[in-house]
Amino acid sequence: MATAAFQKFNCFVEDLAEKKHNLGSDVLKVMLTVTAPTAASTVYTGGLSTTELANGAGYTTGGATAAIGTSAQTAGTYKLVLSDASWTASAAMGPFRYAVLYNSTNTTDSKPLIGWWDNGTNVTLANTEVFTVDFDATAGVLTITSPA
Repeated sequence: MATAAFQKFNCFVEDLAEKKHNLGSDVLKVMLTVTAPTAASTVYTGGLSTTELANGAGYTTGGATAAIGTSAQTAGTYKLVLSDASWTASAAMGPFRYAVLYNSTNTTDSKPLIGWWDNGTNVTLANTEVFTVDFDATAGVLTITSPA
């Protein structure tokens, strides 16, 4: 999944402006789904989560934590770097196609969505196979630059 392009949810821009995310300290997670996300989706529960991969066979509902590597700005450009997220199948796991990044810090039902990646095809893992969302450690998951 290393070549898949990041797609942001429309709400992410407003959510940043309204302090729903602290990308330096919040717990970010990646969930897997076979249903294509839409840019208009806003929260993990109450819609998108209903299409999440089923719990079991190496997958836990809610997905895997994507640990924050760095969250910093240099010369006016902010960059978020995350550690890779991966799953090891303990039986047939899938199918799934999309990896969805969201903020799981909020303990209510409103866990704001950030973005997603499209694997390009459905994936089903056999027992002991590993699937990794390989976040780019150099370019980061996302960058934010203010206009000049």
